[in-house]
Amino acid sequence: MTTQDNKIEGIPLIAPSSTDHPLYESVVEACRSVFDPEIPVNIYDLGLVYTIDINAENEVNITMTLTAPGCPVAGEMPGWVADAVESLPGVKQVDVHMSWDPPWGMDMMSDEARLELGFM
Repeated sequence: MTTQDNKIEGIPLIAPSSTDHPLYESVVEACRSVFDPEIPVNIYDLGLVYTIDINAENEVNITMTLTAPGCPVAGEMPGWVADAVESLPGVKQVDVHMSWDPPWGMDMMSDEARLELGFM
C-alpha cells in the first residue's frame, strides 16, 4: 500500500461527510462549540473533525483526531463532542471515534483558524 494525496490505493483516508443531511450544519456548529484547551480555536476549524456521518435514523457518527496522540485531553475530547452534538434537536444517537490516520497537520486548519493563530 502506498499513501499518495491522502489516498491508499484510490481509497480516501478520510471518509466523506453527510453534507446533504438536514442536520449536518447543526452538527458542524455543535462541533465548533468545542475548543482544544491548548489552542484557542474550535476543533472543527482546526481540522480535527474528519467525518460527520449521519444516517436516515439521525444517528451521528463522528471520526476525529487530535493535534497529537499524547494530547492531555485525548480521553475527554470525544465526550465533549458527543455532549455538544447529543443536545441537538432531532439527533438520536452520537458516536465519536478517534483516528490517527491520517495524522493531523497544520494544513488541515481552515483559513479562519490560520488567521486566528497568526499564520496568515
